[in-house]
Amino acid sequence: MNREEFTAQVRTELYGLRRFLLAACGGNSQEADDVAQEALMKAYVASRSFEHKTEFSAWLYRIACNTLVDHQRKNSSRTTLDINAAFGVASGSQTDGAFAYQDLYRAIDGLNVSERTTVLLFYMEDRPVREIATIMNVAEGTVKASLSRAREHLKEKLKEKR
Repeated sequence: MNREEFTAQVRTELYGLRRFLLAACGGNSQEADDVAQEALMKAYVASRSFEHKTEFSAWLYRIACNTLVDHQRKNSSRTTLDINAAFGVASGSQTDGAFAYQDLYRAIDGLNVSERTTVLLFYMEDRPVREIATIMNVAEGTVKASLSRAREHLKEKLKEKR
């Protein structure tokens, strides 16, 4: 893949990738930007060896997910900033629409990295289970189990809010 092809592919994925990372980072835009920048640099360096066996989008998200996990391991004292930042990117709607889902996004932020990643890719990015399995480098059954556990955890966390 040459530079122009890489740039064109990234342009089509950038909005969704940024939205995903912002939500995965609990609305911390600085952390999301750091992870996105590092992931895009890694992807660019590896782009010459990109094999078209997998879809570019899944390949890029896999790099971003791995970069996110590495970043959060290095910075285990992760702090959460304003979650409303993720709403603005995710929906384009204003504060009123975002406020309705504030508890949900806080609950999602409380999930472990694997469950949070799975939920965000499945529900926010509308990725099929097969693609999520490719992105996360796990079996499809693992993705389904993670989604099931995440739903249960979210249900418990949201009941506590009532």
